[in-house]
Amino acid sequence: MTDITTTWIASTGNGDWSISGGALASGDDLASAVLISLFTDRQADDDDIPPDGGNDLRGWWGDAGEDVPIGSRLWLLDRSKLTPAVANTAKIYIEEALKWLIDDQVALSVSAATVIAGRSQLNAIVTITHRDGSVSALNYNWVWDQA
Repeated sequence: MTDITTTWIASTGNGDWSISGGALASGDDLASAVLISLFTDRQADDDDIPPDGGNDLRGWWGDAGEDVPIGSRLWLLDRSKLTPAVANTAKIYIEEALKWLIDDQVALSVSAATVIAGRSQLNAIVTITHRDGSVSALNYNWVWDQA
C-alpha cells in the first residue's frame, strides 16, 4: 500500500510532502507513519517540564480521551544540550512513540539506537521487524541547536 511520500529535512527539522511530475509523490506508508509518529508533538506527561518552562504541554486536540496519543515527546528535548543522557532519552521517546506498531500488530518489534555525531547532530536508527520476519531500518538525523 502506498501513501503520500513525506520526506524528513534534517537541516530544518521539518517534514514535507514530496512532488513527482507535478503531483504529490506516493511511497511507503510505513515510513510516513513513522515520520508522523516521531515528529508530531505528543502531549507531555504531567511530570514533564516543557523546554520553555511554561505550561504548554502541546499535543493534538484529537487525542483528548484517547488511550493512545499520536506523536512523540521528542519536542521536550528542544533546548537541551546534546549529551549522552539526552541521546538516551531520545531513544526512549522514539520507542514510546512507535510502540503502537507492535500493539496494532503492524510489527513484531521496534527498536531504536541513537548516537551523537560530532558536536551538533543526533542520529537515530529505527529498526522495525515486520510480522513476516523482514526488517526495515529507517535513519533520522537532527541538527542540534546548542543554544
